[in-house]
Amino acid sequence: MGIYLSTPKTEKFSEDGENDRVRYGLSSMQGWRAAMEDAHAAYPDLDESTSFFGVYDGHGGKVAAKFCAKYLHQQVLKHEAYATGDIGASVHRAFFRMDEMMRGQRGWRELAILGDKIDKFTGMIEGLIWSPKGGEGIDQDDDWAIEEGPHSDFSGPTSGSTACVAILRNNQLVVANAGDSRCVISRKGQAYNLSRDHKPDLEAEKERILKAGGFIHAGRVNGSLNLSRAIGDMEFKQNKLLPAEKQTVSANPDINTVELCDDDDFLVLACDGIWRPSFLLFVREYLTDA
Repeated sequence: MGIYLSTPKTEKFSEDGENDRVRYGLSSMQGWRAAMEDAHAAYPDLDESTSFFGVYDGHGGKVAAKFCAKYLHQQVLKHEAYATGDIGASVHRAFFRMDEMMRGQRGWRELAILGDKIDKFTGMIEGLIWSPKGGEGIDQDDDWAIEEGPHSDFSGPTSGSTACVAILRNNQLVVANAGDSRCVISRKGQAYNLSRDHKPDLEAEKERILKAGGFIHAGRVNGSLNLSRAIGDMEFKQNKLLPAEKQTVSANPDINTVELCDDDDFLVLACDGIWRPSFLLFVREYLTDA
């Protein structure tokens, strides 16, 4: 069945947790796919007043989703805008930073370690051989050291991932989304979308794709990808005359900021597969009169 199994894998991985602000539960299932390509991040204590939850739906491989689950929340914390309280700006930058970090020797090695056994072994060996250099020739805003080695010209993974994250601080909720994973809030028992699917047939997406030199066939970018925004997918981001947000496929997230109130019950973050069976992350805020 190609990339599909003859029977689905229905074993589920689930966990839950809580602090004095939120409680959450999550569950994932591989389903019909030949390999599990989705990932998640759940950090109820990102800092003393902030919680972070993210869903990453991989395609073409698992490494981009796993990379985001490992690093995206860290980059939110490291951006200078986060320290000033501008969560939207810091998470916006973090999405683009994922693509930057997955390039070059260091990016190749990190992706190899997150990959299959052979790649993981090779990546570990190269990590021992090729030592990091200082940040020469690049404006770095964090400690992601440059490495030189046989993959210094690596342009990034051909696989990709959606990213849908929710960041809670006090009564503020910031949702950032690129792709077709979704965030929905229950308010007074009614479901409200806090994200929008990024599909090639949307007018604004179609305009960007065509201006970047791409095309749409059968509802897919260049006849291949059924998303118009994603992290990774570097083959669609090779126009050197255009900035990252104007590439054929862009990691540029929509940012939605919501003030929470006593009418809010819970959030659901999910890959498009829970709207088919795949991954679900459920977050409920403790609402008190305090």
